[in-house]
Amino acid sequence: MALLKLMDRKMEAFAVASSPESFELLDGELRGLFGQNWGNVSVSAAGEMLGRGAMAGDEVLIVCVDAQDEQNLEPIDSFVRAAKKANLVVVLIAKDVSPTALHHLLQLGADDFAPYPLPDSALSDIFERLRDKRNAAPADSERKKSRSGVILPVYGAAGGVGASTFAVNLAWEMASATRKDDMRVALIDLDFQFGSIATLLDIPRRDSVFDLLTEPDTLAGDTLAQAMTSYKSILAVLTSPPEVMPLDIVNAEFVERLLRILQRRYDFVIVDLPKALTDWSASVLTGAETYFTLLELDMRSAQNLMRYLRVLRGEDLPGEKIQYILNRAPGFADLNGKTRVGRFSESLGIDINILLPDGGKAITQAGDQGEPLEASAAKNPLRKEIKKIASTLIDLTKEARAAVVD
Repeated sequence: MALLKLMDRKMEAFAVASSPESFELLDGELRGLFGQNWGNVSVSAAGEMLGRGAMAGDEVLIVCVDAQDEQNLEPIDSFVRAAKKANLVVVLIAKDVSPTALHHLLQLGADDFAPYPLPDSALSDIFERLRDKRNAAPADSERKKSRSGVILPVYGAAGGVGASTFAVNLAWEMASATRKDDMRVALIDLDFQFGSIATLLDIPRRDSVFDLLTEPDTLAGDTLAQAMTSYKSILAVLTSPPEVMPLDIVNAEFVERLLRILQRRYDFVIVDLPKALTDWSASVLTGAETYFTLLELDMRSAQNLMRYLRVLRGEDLPGEKIQYILNRAPGFADLNGKTRVGRFSESLGIDINILLPDGGKAITQAGDQGEPLEASAAKNPLRKEIKKIASTLIDLTKEARAAVVD
């Protein structure tokens, strides 16, 4: 990055960094947003400019922070305080910064933040929100949109029944179908040990997820956003951590707070759950709108589900929320298979309302390639059924919200 040179032009933004070489990809983003009307400046130089009033207009300050800065946050801390005291807009760009440090800087008054490397259109979205906020009337700004998201957990009664595959593809189909409706979808992997969402979508597991789980007191909207990843710019994903962690690393209070934050930010939250039951499993079921439980027509699923139902009844949990899904169900013409399904559900005392077909080898291939079925097997019968379920959930949610408005 070249040193900042003030010229006879209106400066709209300053990129402030103690190690600008760590954020070299930011140059192109800022050129696209501000043309030539922006510049780079060190933290010390920016502080001097701020002190003498050279930054006192409508400039946006993009403050870049990395792990090296975290060893001594005082210069950046002081600069952010002074910038907010001067009523300047401050946007943080965080690279490998712990949730504690990020939370601290945001508490100083920073207006927004984005992780580095930047997700697609992250900065432009931030500046658009800031412009809307600046131009909004006071009455409008007070009416901040609350999305009241629908929590949709997915649980597998046994290993290999396809729960994670269902969760990934349901989330993707919902995100694709609502991308033009101002509705947002999040996919959350709560299997801290062997969660496979990251593998099924070929996205990295972030260290910030590990930090969030090991420092639960830092959980807030900003630290959660830093830990999440954007898949193809339309689906927000919280993967499992890079390292295997005990499922009791968090408690019910943490999970409940996590779900509340997600509900405020997203319209639909699909949660992929571990097979093991934990102290916080009841919190997920209680907060859910519908709780999908996948099983197969085999003895493993039957015996596991019988034990699971005994737990629900013993703890007086809302079992009526559970929607049972039979994966790899018998085909339409398999009359013997249909009889087996009827006996299976009758023996367990449950209603199986959703039957998913066997998607065949295409399911394994899609998982190995790290992409949803829509990308590699759009005409697969399993994909078509999941798309129908996604469409039904979206329509029911829209109808319910319209009824509330009326």
